[in-house]
Formats: sequence, structure tokens, C-alpha cells
Amino acid sequence: IVPKIFFGGKMMTNIHPKDELNSLIFSGVQTFLRLPHQTDPHQLDVALVGVPLDSGTIYRNGTRFGPREIRIHSATVRKYNPAIQTNPYENLRVADYGDIDVNPFSIEDAHLKIEHGIQAIIDADTRPLAIGGDHSISLPILRALARKHGYGQLGMIHFDAHRDTSPEYFGQKYYHGSPFRCAIEENLLNPKKMIQIGFRGQTSDEKAFDFQIEHGITMIPIEEVFERGISYVGQMIQELNDEGQFYLSFDIDVVDPAYAPGTGTPQVGGLSSFQALQLVRSLQGIDFVGCDLVEVSPPYDSAGITSLLAANLMFEILCVL
Repeated sequence: IVPKIFFGGKMMTNIHPKDELNSLIFSGVQTFLRLPHQTDPHQLDVALVGVPLDSGTIYRNGTRFGPREIRIHSATVRKYNPAIQTNPYENLRVADYGDIDVNPFSIEDAHLKIEHGIQAIIDADTRPLAIGGDHSISLPILRALARKHGYGQLGMIHFDAHRDTSPEYFGQKYYHGSPFRCAIEENLLNPKKMIQIGFRGQTSDEKAFDFQIEHGITMIPIEEVFERGISYVGQMIQELNDEGQFYLSFDIDVVDPAYAPGTGTPQVGGLSSFQALQLVRSLQGIDFVGCDLVEVSPPYDSAGITSLLAANLMFEILCVL
């Protein structure tokens, strides 16, 4: 605890993780990054909130266990980031807000509960960093954020092996392959301020990119990432820096399954763990009003390496914020 200071219009008392030199990292109640559990969003600048949903998956489920497992592996993450010379806890009040209780039997009701849960956070002028859960959770989060920040105003930076703008699947509109098609159709995002990075793999037909082209979404497939380099992608992202506020969505399957096997729809040929860290670090200076990290499925996670990577990415996102 340090003296109170003004930050972001709030009187704040800093919150720090437990000191790993004086507290065993393998004991105690598990929270994100060993931070306190705080359910009052007015006391926070960033709320780390678990969203344990996998009702929107179409292949391998298990992402409902993502938040719990990431909490466990986040115990090894320390406070200072020498790569970008940042300790996020010096400037942000961050805590584990707990999980949103979703309905595992109805995706529509689950989304409603997520929207209401996130609404309580942003009504307190606190930014949510949601830990999923499948990628369908982004849609109700964006519904709440659009109500706060303006419909059709937010841009988005989206790291993913998939574009997640697919049409209905077996008559189901809401699932983890469609959140950003729905978000654009509901005017929650400005597609001309969207950039999708790292997608790859096969498509159903040659018209798979028509939605992106029609709406003016910037696309950087994995081939371009590798051909032109991480620094080029960072430059492309920074060109958006003066274009208002953004949402960050990071699907763990943008990382190659050799580094992140614990996910629902793995796709070969992705980023390495280090490249993923580099790309998140390239986001410095972007004004994010909310973020998510999704699609970690512990039942398919070899030795916890996916959850460990997710925990470190969560910390890197905090450093960017």
C-alpha cells in the first residue's frame, strides 16, 4: 500500500500482488497474478474478470476452465517488465474481480449475464480485461462498451487464427466463429478501424473474405506477418493510434499449437510465444477501453504451457494499458 494519488480522475491507493520473496507462489487462494480479490469496480482502474463459457464452441470445448487454470499459472508472473520497463501496478489499480456466472445451457442468456456483468464494471469507469471462455464472449462485452463509448465508434485490434466473421452455423447465430460479424451488424464496431492479425488456414470457399472486403476491415494474414516481420505489423497498428478508442481481442489460437495446444480449434502455422509477446508490446500508446484473452482450453493443454502463456500475455496487456 502506498499513499493516495490522483490517476485517471480517481483517488487511488495502489494495489500490488503478493511479494513472491515472502509468500510461496504455490500456496494460498489462487487469483489472477496473485492480486487481491476485489468485487467493487469503483476501487479499480482495470478489473481482471473471468468469463468461464464454452457454449459457443463448435469443435473442442473446455474453455469454461480457462480462467481457473490461468489463475493457477499466473502465480509465477512477477511485477516488473524489463522488456518495456514497466510495472503496471505503479500506475493502475488492478485486482481479480472474480468470475461472471454464466448460463451453461443457453448462450443467449449467458451473453445477457456477461453484458450485465461487464456493464457494472464500465459504469464505474473501470476497464475490463476479460479472461475467457470462448470467443463468443466478445460480443456481449462489446454491447456494453458501445453503450458507454458510442455505437459504431470503437475500433478493434484482433489477434486470431480465424476471422470470426462467419455466418450462421447450423442455424445458430451466436457462437465463437461469429462474434465480430454480429458486432458489425449491430453497429458496435467501426469496421474501418478494425485490424485482424494472424489468421490462416483453409476456408470453405473463395468468398470467405468478402465480408472483410465489403466492410473495409484491414487484414494481415500470418503469411504477411512472417514475410514482412513483427515490426511491420507494429507499425501498421501504430498508424491507428490517433483514431480514437479501441477494443483488444486476443485469441490464444493465433499462437501455433506447438506453443499453445490447449485451445478449441487449433490451426498450424502460427506465431511463437515470443512473437505473441512482441506483438502485444507493440500496442503501447493505443487507447483501449476493454480487452479480452480467450479460447484457452485446459483439458487439451500439455503441461499447462497454454495457460502459462495466457497468464504472461495477460500481464503484457496490463503493461500496455
